[in-house]
Amino acid sequence: MTSTVPTAVQHADAQQPPITMFGPDFPYAYDDFLAHPAGLGQIPATEHGTEVAVIGGGLSGIVAAYELMKMGLKPVVYEADRIGGRLRTVGFDGCDPSLTAEMGAMRFPPSSTALQHYIDLVDLETRPFPNPLAECTPSTVVDLKGESHYAETVDELPQVYRDVAEAWSKCLEEGADFSDMNRALRERDVPRIREIWARLVEKLDNQTFYGFLCDSEAFKSFRHREIFGQVGFGTGGWDTDFPNSILEILRVVYTEADDHHRGIVGGSQQLPLRLWEREPGKIVHWSYGTSLAALHLNGVPRPAVTRLHRTAGNRITVTDAGGDIRTYPAVVFTAQSWMLLSKIACDDALFPIDHWTAIERTHYMESSKLFVPVDRPFWLDKDPVTGRDLMSMTLTDRMTRGTYLLDDGLDRPAVICLSYTWCDDSLKWLPLSANERMEVMLKSLGEIYPNVDIRGHVIGNPVTVSWENEPYFMGAFKANLPGHYRYQRRLFTHFMQDRLPADKRGVFLAGDDISWTAGWAEGAVQTALNAVWGVMHQLGGTTDPTNPGPGDLFDEIAPVELPED
Repeated sequence: MTSTVPTAVQHADAQQPPITMFGPDFPYAYDDFLAHPAGLGQIPATEHGTEVAVIGGGLSGIVAAYELMKMGLKPVVYEADRIGGRLRTVGFDGCDPSLTAEMGAMRFPPSSTALQHYIDLVDLETRPFPNPLAECTPSTVVDLKGESHYAETVDELPQVYRDVAEAWSKCLEEGADFSDMNRALRERDVPRIREIWARLVEKLDNQTFYGFLCDSEAFKSFRHREIFGQVGFGTGGWDTDFPNSILEILRVVYTEADDHHRGIVGGSQQLPLRLWEREPGKIVHWSYGTSLAALHLNGVPRPAVTRLHRTAGNRITVTDAGGDIRTYPAVVFTAQSWMLLSKIACDDALFPIDHWTAIERTHYMESSKLFVPVDRPFWLDKDPVTGRDLMSMTLTDRMTRGTYLLDDGLDRPAVICLSYTWCDDSLKWLPLSANERMEVMLKSLGEIYPNVDIRGHVIGNPVTVSWENEPYFMGAFKANLPGHYRYQRRLFTHFMQDRLPADKRGVFLAGDDISWTAGWAEGAVQTALNAVWGVMHQLGGTTDPTNPGPGDLFDEIAPVELPED
């Protein structure tokens, strides 16, 4: 996503429970489920060693495969590109290998507690991410309509920016019961969460984010809406989200998904790669020392899936790019859902027609990034005239939009994310090569920092990504439009297959675009765990009574169901 709860929305003090991604749509404690000593469940011994296909080797697929393996199943992972999906960390040719660029996910909120379980499991370290005006960020420059403002805290920005932050705070309070929901989420008060959210879903499903702002007396000023859209607070402006459903935005701000971010030291792709190689200390059926890599020939996943169809006995037959054909009792599909419409030849019988419609209506956001390696964090030098940092984390309405400065110390090479853009801003430079993009971004930054020789510090070629142009993604992540709540509910609840016709079971959808919080790794983990429960249930398994799974509690906490007539 592109922004966060503004500074004007005060966070609770340390004595209160922390905010986690517990709801609001499906208030299930995935973190408690993972931490419980009884584990996630067990399957009958007769099913041990059964092969289950997992399509997609991103975070969701690897988590699902890892947990299915621990239960004694044999996950067969298919991956068209590389393990990690949009957890993609790359280096710079000819540069210090410690210099990396996060082409996909690069920052994670503490509220992602199920994600944190796996980060801790593979012994990865995190550190604060330098978002604009964050405590760890030395300085921020906000550049709008040709006028730049330097600030180390939000209080140093002109009054109009604080007015905009206050307007957003009032808008959330008056239009979305922010304080009440904040309290309910902290206390994990399921009845209260469901009461508030049911009312808001019914009221706001047809409303855009921009319409929500316009309906607020606090945002009656177009100037305030424009500033909020172009600059915002936290990680950047909100304007690329303006056409989306306001429900998408409320999920983010309620759960602090875009706040207090941390990055994974050494790169986020290490998480799925380490899970792929990890040998669980507690495992069923398989010998001690078994890993996902060990269960695959030469330690690599099978290639891209090219065909999915149903065969006798209500089984799912998978054909891959190598021509290999295998048949499974269950398949977990975690790849980008549009793949089912284009890259993979699919049997219409895989899903009920309403689920096909939901897949077809999924709306994806475009996103692009451009990184360059530099000789040192020169931005920390002081301007001899002003005494300010030579360069700052930058938010602007120019082509760059967001510029992030990333370093490992004063005496080491560093990396600049010259530009991080979304939607139309991303499409503006889609046809350009990495070097052409760099020239555009250096020109824009040169207008903000006319006395800074950024180019003189560049020590290697730029690297770039446009997710809308990636053949196995076709976009960065799902972002529902107004009226799409019912579609998202169908996708999220698909793991509850007892509710489906018998001939429509066996394929389990997972991944962040199936979750309520697309674009966040937490959603990828949560839907992976839903799919694990679904496969376990289909194969006759059960959870421990002391640790009920998401399907066991589904009827008590099911997402709001809106009428369709």
